[in-house]
Amino acid sequence: MKTTAVFYHAGCPVCVDAEQKLAHALDTQQYQVEIVHLGEQRGRLAEAERLGVKSVPALAIDGNVFHINFGAPLEALK
Repeated sequence: MKTTAVFYHAGCPVCVDAEQKLAHALDTQQYQVEIVHLGEQRGRLAEAERLGVKSVPALAIDGNVFHINFGAPLEALK
């Protein structure tokens, strides 16, 4: 069974670059990668916040959040 990896971003240049380089580099045999654009999917903001996402881009795997660079704080997307 594959582990779901959720990549949260806001569409900014930093986020798009991280998506292209990191999210697509994950082993698709091991991970099912879901891309969530929080600027377009505002209904997922609460989910990201519950997981501990503080800024985007961020990658969540198995309850662990990995913040990548700094594109925007989650608060700015609300």
